[in-house]
Amino acid sequence: MSVCLIWGTTYLGIRIALETMPPLLMAGMRWTIAGALVAAALAARRIPLPAPRQWPGLALLAVLMIVLGNGMVVWAELYVPSGLTAVVVATSPFWMVAVESRLRGGERLTWGTTAGLLVGFSGIVLLVWPNLRAEGVGAGGFLAGVGALQIACLGWALGSSWSKRHATEENVFAATTLQMLLGGAVMTAVGTAFGEWDSLSFSPRTAVAFAYLVAVGSIGAFIAYIYALRHLPVSIVSLYAYINPVIAVVLGALVLGEPFTPRIVAASALVLAGLALVRLSSAKTERRIAGAGAHAEPMPGSERDRSVDSAEM
Repeated sequence: MSVCLIWGTTYLGIRIALETMPPLLMAGMRWTIAGALVAAALAARRIPLPAPRQWPGLALLAVLMIVLGNGMVVWAELYVPSGLTAVVVATSPFWMVAVESRLRGGERLTWGTTAGLLVGFSGIVLLVWPNLRAEGVGAGGFLAGVGALQIACLGWALGSSWSKRHATEENVFAATTLQMLLGGAVMTAVGTAFGEWDSLSFSPRTAVAFAYLVAVGSIGAFIAYIYALRHLPVSIVSLYAYINPVIAVVLGALVLGEPFTPRIVAASALVLAGLALVRLSSAKTERRIAGAGAHAEPMPGSERDRSVDSAEM
């Protein structure tokens, strides 16, 4: 439950932090500081970071899942309300299914999955339809933000698929810490190249939001997510994908006065319904495969790969 509550509130935290902080520097500083704090905690427990030979793969994951997966979300919130951002990000499983269906050994599309994709896509169309017909900077910025969110979802899906196929035996906490540091360094460097330091400032409100994102959104949620994966069924942990958008939409409306119209409610419901159909279809496929292979010899490393992939999602 803490994962649902925390990640559902980070969209509001990002939106508030952006009131005085530029997007790339804000995201870069957030992950760099969070990674440094976790690295210090690991060092105190004498847990080393991954060996240099593991760095190229972890750097790729950092770019896909932190720079693209989170960086594009932060940039998008310049134009897209925080609640709607959470709704669009909930389409990440659609991209994961699409990526997997194109890779060797990946899960093939089924009729149930396809139906879920179509329902979810219809929700996105309903969400952006007024802006597709509108003109002006505001409409263009909103559409650019939605496009950036789809890039974020694609980056997360590609990173998840790569991680699933190239899992290693390094400590999960140490590996994710290095990803935080590498991803944060890349976004800070890009923000510097774009001259964002000149526009960086803090207000009491944005400072609190930024501290919350570092301490609670990055470190606290990460630890809670790892703990949940190790002690609860994945089916229970995955419920955050349904609860996060609800929390984000409600908080955005109450705290920031973001729009909460019948169209937004209907679009959000379609996206979540599509997500439910995709997950249901995938669960049926997994049970069928598990049943067929119940008496087969397990492949070497299969348990290791599954646990590492889940921990890095």
